[in-house]
Amino acid sequence: MKFSKKINVISKDQAAFWLDRYGRWHNEHGPFEHKKIIAYFDKSIERDEDGYYLFQKTEYGAEKVYFPYEDCALFAVGVKLDDPIRIILNTGRQMELMPRHLYTQKNNLYMKVGEDRIKFIDHGLMKIADMMCFEYDQYYIKINGKKYNIPKDTST
Repeated sequence: MKFSKKINVISKDQAAFWLDRYGRWHNEHGPFEHKKIIAYFDKSIERDEDGYYLFQKTEYGAEKVYFPYEDCALFAVGVKLDDPIRIILNTGRQMELMPRHLYTQKNNLYMKVGEDRIKFIDHGLMKIADMMCFEYDQYYIKINGKKYNIPKDTST
């Protein structure tokens, strides 16, 4: 396949799809159902100074589609309980769980890494549920015998 250096940029308001607060892709017909398409979209997420976008190369050039999302664009969909504990993002990327970067907001668990905000959902959250505790109106996570406070973010 020939590849041109031309990059077609599509703005958020022109995108034909979006990501909901649970990490599900949608278009005008509803949520995506085909697992391979969902995986392709997830793995195509990238970020620059203008925000999150999907990037793909085609025979006609490349396409960079900025997409709207309800809460965040990155989700912890899995966890590897090795030492150190690693989270698996919807993009396929893995990173170390950083307990001091965890916080809760509106009954959801997040981890802040630089400019990125990662939300724990479904399988990822269930994998660390046994490590979490709630005492005196406060969440904690216990890792290797150490207990870390998980603060509440009440800014929104």
